Amino acid sequence: MASFTKINTFVEHLAEKVHNLGSDQIVVALSNTAHGSESPTPVVLADLTQVAYTNLSSRNVTTTSSEQAAGTYKLTLTDLTLTSSGGTTGPFRYIYLYNDTATNDELIGYYDYGSSLTLQDGDSLTLDFDGSNGVLTIA
Repeated sequence: MASFTKINTFVEHLAEKVHNLGSDQIVVALSNTAHGSESPTPVVLADLTQVAYTNLSSRNVTTTSSEQAAGTYKLTLTDLTLTSSGGTTGPFRYIYLYNDTATNDELIGYYDYGSSLTLQDGDSLTLDFDGSNGVLTIA
């Protein structure tokens, strides 16, 4: 899977108690627009240009663990398989993680696949969230 890039305002949102990554519902959003190329730069879901999800399976992500050891916090998510059924989904290049529990659906970060993908009817894409290293660490 592509490498994860955190949204800079995510750090501020952590400090201001917007996120509880141990219990809040994290969801993926798909977009074909580069982060920072829209105005305003997306920091909440409403700022993001998304694809239509009519034919897509659930985008809810399961949190495996949210814990710290020796002062380093690690968020680990269960891999998610997105399946298009009844038509196509996309095109999209960016897969965003956002906090659906937070008041404004604040963005956490994104993956850039380098080129646009379109899921045809019956196609699946597995998002590998790296069970060993986690999605993100904070030291």
